[in-house]
Amino acid sequence: MPSLPSASSAAPAIRVGVGGWTFEPWRDNFFPKGLPHSRELRYASRKLTAIEVNGTYYGTLKPASFQRWAEETPDDFVLSLKATRYATNRRVLAEAGESITRFVDSGISELGNKLGPIVWQFMPGKVFEPEDFEAFLALLPKKAGSLTLRHVVDVRHESFMTPDFLALARRYRVATVFADADKFPSFADITGDFVYARLMASEADIETGYAEAALDAWAGRARLWADGGAPADLPSIEELPAPGAKREVFVYFINGAKERAPAAAMALLERLGTAPRQDGPLFG
Repeated sequence: MPSLPSASSAAPAIRVGVGGWTFEPWRDNFFPKGLPHSRELRYASRKLTAIEVNGTYYGTLKPASFQRWAEETPDDFVLSLKATRYATNRRVLAEAGESITRFVDSGISELGNKLGPIVWQFMPGKVFEPEDFEAFLALLPKKAGSLTLRHVVDVRHESFMTPDFLALARRYRVATVFADADKFPSFADITGDFVYARLMASEADIETGYAEAALDAWAGRARLWADGGAPADLPSIEELPAPGAKREVFVYFINGAKERAPAAAMALLERLGTAPRQDGPLFG
């Protein structure tokens, strides 16, 4: 396929979305009544500015799937992909090369400049072993064809809460997921040139998932991240760094009361003044 720029070269500074687009409860409170299931991605991509795809974690897809997603979404939309579990759910990460290659070569480059960061998610029981983890990071490719790849690791064991892990991630220019979840380590230290937040504390009894004040706070943090800063009110391992270069920010409402995720994302987009593109027929 022709050479395309990375998503960061033409994208808005802050992207907001949810995990996936196929979820039965959303057919009652997000998707219009009667919308064909085949049109759900088209609809969601015109209400949000990004989606994190979970299906790529469980199985290998074909290039045609990625090509179809690219065709159904607006030009400025981004899809982050959760990488295959066969690479991360193993005792020896240094042996993940074949699984990583199979995932990267599965056709993800068909997304072109709509390809967002690739999320490498580890099980909660996976302990930080510096040498083995570095061997894994060294296996992550910088490109898929002519497309530049961006990687983010979602580590879920408290042993990763150490300056040694942060230094290792920075050495390989890999971002670290920030999760606002009590059940997983929550630290907002920046290790890459973009920020990736997975917000997991939405509440079912709040229409927008998060209270108004909480959404206001997340809008402020997202702007600060985008401007090169770091929020002082989030947990961190190291002292806050001095402000740096502007960066792209990804915020996903991903868990908790998932039925509220689209409303939370749209409420945050409204606060940020971002109006997703809503062109093209949704039915038919």
